[in-house]
Amino acid sequence: MPLYQTLLFIFAGIGLLDTLYLSYHSITKTPVKCLFFPDEWCKKVQMSPQSKLFGFPNSYAGLAMYVAILIGTWLFIQGMIPFWPVTAVVVVGFLFSLYFTYIQALVLRAFCTWCVVSTINFMVLFVAVFFLRG
Repeated sequence: MPLYQTLLFIFAGIGLLDTLYLSYHSITKTPVKCLFFPDEWCKKVQMSPQSKLFGFPNSYAGLAMYVAILIGTWLFIQGMIPFWPVTAVVVVGFLFSLYFTYIQALVLRAFCTWCVVSTINFMVLFVAVFFLRG
């Protein structure tokens, strides 16, 4: 399996776990544990108006994107679909991650570990799609 496909599976899998964790806490309305940053920062990010898009938690969108990347990559490997749908989802996720990182840094002035993990994941996915695919 080519490196870019391996990276897509690994980092979309990590992202899936990340967004499942965030979605669980969104559903149960419980605070997430914030590693590397003060817990108050994660709570501030989690409770901010920017934590929802069209009334749905951002983690739901991330969850859907990571699932789409996993399924799309598998379907591509099977020869069932072209690669452009995977590329499109990666680009959308990458742009959303950059926007939400901007919001955390300059509007909220607080970072959530799990959001940073998702941003790093989408950066790796972006590099895999555009620079390692060949």
